[in-house]
Amino acid sequence: MRPWIFLVVGLVVGVAIGAYFFTDTRVRTFVSLPHCSTHCFSTKEIGGLLVSIGIQKAPALLPNVVEETDLTVAMKSPQPLATIDYLVLPKKDILDLGDLTSDDAAYVSDAFAVMADLVRTNHLTTYRVITNGPGYQQVRYLHFHLLAQ
Repeated sequence: MRPWIFLVVGLVVGVAIGAYFFTDTRVRTFVSLPHCSTHCFSTKEIGGLLVSIGIQKAPALLPNVVEETDLTVAMKSPQPLATIDYLVLPKKDILDLGDLTSDDAAYVSDAFAVMADLVRTNHLTTYRVITNGPGYQQVRYLHFHLLAQ
């Protein structure tokens, strides 16, 4: 009888932990298998889901954070595209620009305010801000690169 109790308790605890981690995340194609077409279980989708959970639930655990607000996290890129490469990530699970709604305006506005602060703090004059659509994203999560030499 005792193994069943551990099994039930483990199941309940697992469901509770999963519910906590997956609240406030968007449905990814690999999660909705009945509606899945060609990119189920892609590393982009799984990566985006993990980024979403990390940014929303445990931003203090992210490496190389240079600035954080209630709505945005900025960090040094682990795979820099330039001498200076900051990743700027909204703390809301937004897949890409095509996924934006009017409810997301505060998050995007704050991300640009954080980038403006990074530009001023680092005295940048020659820089670019880049975001990619789903076909170019390595991780399916809206993020911006602030690049400078």
